[in-house]
Amino acid sequence: MNDLGTISVIFDLDGTLVDSEPNHYEASRQTLAAHGVPGFTWADHEGYVGISTRESVRIWRERYGLRASEPELLAETDRRYLDLARTRTRAYPEMRAFVELLAAGNVPMAVASGSSPEAIEAVLAGTGLAAHLRTTVSADEVPHGKPAPDVFLEAARRLGTPPADCVVLEDAAPGAAAAHAAGMRCIALPYVPAQADAPEFATASLLLRGGQADFRAGRVYDWLRDGAR
Repeated sequence: MNDLGTISVIFDLDGTLVDSEPNHYEASRQTLAAHGVPGFTWADHEGYVGISTRESVRIWRERYGLRASEPELLAETDRRYLDLARTRTRAYPEMRAFVELLAAGNVPMAVASGSSPEAIEAVLAGTGLAAHLRTTVSADEVPHGKPAPDVFLEAARRLGTPPADCVVLEDAAPGAAAAHAAGMRCIALPYVPAQADAPEFATASLLLRGGQADFRAGRVYDWLRDGAR
């Protein structure tokens, strides 16, 4: 048994483990500009935080009347994102410390993300987190992305852990909704603190309203350990 009893921990990737949203924004901005949609702003991008790239391009086609197909837009955006992700992604220091604490305690861990499998692999390898996070699930591998629970349920299956024994770390409202739908506890740290009052975050077992600024690896580990007793 691990230090936290029967608990397994599932991480969202973008905005939770790593500060990759600026890369997602730039890849999106470049793709949209190439298809005749200039002026895509960071404020526009915040509306897409927490949903998969596949879902994002589907929305773009409807919202902007793009002629390019979903697969074409997805491939373009992923290619641009990967170019940025390989060299410009950093892990949040406290989140890296948390992963190392969990690894030292033999706690099973997984990553469940809306990014492509290639992007997940590139980011984890580039940040060194791949050494501890070997179980990964992309929204591309399941029928539905967040807010559907599919990625989290598949992560639990691959870990061999019942959903009720999984704890999810999430920065976005769709991810918090997905964790709740999966029957998992959620530690929520909103990437956009102004969205902390979103109803999806109200379902979280622990809400750190200030996001990463409020996250401390040791405190969250102790919270989990106290709850496992």
